[in-house]
Amino acid sequence: MKTSDFSSSSSPSDRRIGALLRHLTAGTYFPASDNLSSVFASPTSGINGGSVFAHLVQAPEDPILGVTVAYNKDPSPIKLNLGVGAYRTEEGKPLVLNVVRKAEQQLINDKSRIKEYLPIVGLVEFNKLSAKLILGADSPAIRENRVTTVECLSGTGSLRVGGEFLAKHYHQKTIYITQPTWGNHPKIFTLAGLTVKTYRYYDPSTQGLNFQGLLEDLGAAPPGSIVLLHACAHNPTGVDPTIQQWEQIRKLMRSKGLMPFFDSAYQGFASGSLDTDAKPIRMFVADGGECLIAQSYAKNMGLYGERVGALSIVCKSAEVAVKVESQLKLVIRPMYSSPPIHGASIVAVILRDRNLFNEWTLELKAMADRIISMRKQLFEALRARGTPGDWSHIIKQIGMFTFTGLNPAQVSFMTKEYHIYMTSDGRISMAGLSSKTVPHLADSIHAAVTKAI
Repeated sequence: MKTSDFSSSSSPSDRRIGALLRHLTAGTYFPASDNLSSVFASPTSGINGGSVFAHLVQAPEDPILGVTVAYNKDPSPIKLNLGVGAYRTEEGKPLVLNVVRKAEQQLINDKSRIKEYLPIVGLVEFNKLSAKLILGADSPAIRENRVTTVECLSGTGSLRVGGEFLAKHYHQKTIYITQPTWGNHPKIFTLAGLTVKTYRYYDPSTQGLNFQGLLEDLGAAPPGSIVLLHACAHNPTGVDPTIQQWEQIRKLMRSKGLMPFFDSAYQGFASGSLDTDAKPIRMFVADGGECLIAQSYAKNMGLYGERVGALSIVCKSAEVAVKVESQLKLVIRPMYSSPPIHGASIVAVILRDRNLFNEWTLELKAMADRIISMRKQLFEALRARGTPGDWSHIIKQIGMFTFTGLNPAQVSFMTKEYHIYMTSDGRISMAGLSSKTVPHLADSIHAAVTKAI
C-alpha cells in the first residue's frame, strides 16, 4: 500500500500515523503486503512486546525520605518519625505560620496580580530582599552593587545552580564538603560537574567539632578549591564552629584563595536570631572577598512545598556581578527556565512589610526556642534514667538535628522495638519531638544502649 492509502473509515490513530509516515518517507512506496504494524512498530514496545525499561532494577529508597515511607507503613499508635527535617508543633502537626497566612491573604486580595512567567532570575523584589536578609541591609557589597541574586528552587536548587555555574566558569572543579554532611550534597555537586572531596568536621569521640582536622584538611587543599560551609545548624551533626573558630577558618581560606560556598538552610532557625545565624557569612563578605550563598526559606518560614530559595554570588565589582548574572541565566534557562512565583511573593510581602517582618521574627524565635526546649527535656530525661554515656552533646548542639551517637544496630533496635524512625547514622530531628514523646524516646535510647549492640 502507499502511505496515502488510508480510507475515511480508518481510526484517528491510524490517520495520525499515516500522516507521520507521509512526512517521514516523503513519498517512499511501501509494498501492498506491508501492513501498518510492520512498517511502524510501537516505539514504546521492547522485544516481544515487553517494556524497553524492563532491564531496570528497583532503586533504593532515599535514606532520609525512605524513613518516612517506612514510618507511614507502620500501623503502631506509638510510632514516631524523627527522620525528615520538617518542623512540627507540640501536638505533632505541621505548622503554617500566621504571618504566612496573612501574606497569602494579601496576595489573594490583590486583583492586579497575574500568573505570567517570571524572568529567568526570578522575582526581582524577592532577590533584593533576600540578599539584604542574609548579608545585612547595610552591607557594603549590596551598596556597591557587587551582589547578584537569582531565585532558585529552594536550597537544593540554589546549590545545584551554583554548582553548575562553578563547573562551567571557575578554574577549580573540586569542592570540599564536611564529613559527614547532608546526604544530598555529594549527589548535587557531582551531577553539577564538580569533583567532590571531604574535609574532617565531626569528632565522634567528643560528639563535637574536629577543629584541628578541619584546619589541616583545608590547609592541604589545592589553592582555589571550593569549600562548602554550613552557615549555621550543621546538618546532620548540629555542631557549629564558634565565632573565634569561624575567624580562623576565614583567614585560612582567604590566605589559600579557597572559594567559600555557604549553604544557609536555617537562618534564624538555629539561635532564634536572623543576624546571629548570618554572622559567619557576613564575616567572609566583610573582607571584600568573593563567595557564593545558597538560601532556603523552607525551614524559617515553613515554606517547604513552595520551594523558595535564592543563590547570591558576591563579586569583586559591580561590573563582574553583571557578567555573573548573565551566565547564571544560561545555567537556569535550560534547567527549569524560570522559578515559581507564589512562594517568592509570600517571602517578599513579609520581608518588605515592617509589621509582618516583626511578627515573623517572633514566630521564628518561638520555633527555635521550642527545639532548644526539646533538647533540654531529652537530656534531662536521659540523665534521670541513668542512661550510660555522656549526653551533654544534645544540649551543646544546635538547630533542627542532633547527632545522637547511636549506631545502626541501636537505631534498628529502636525502630523494631519502639517504632521510632530515624536515619541509620543516629541523626534525629528535634523538631519532630514533643513533651509527650520525649519520655518514649528516652526509654528507647536507654534500652538501645543497654540491650542492643
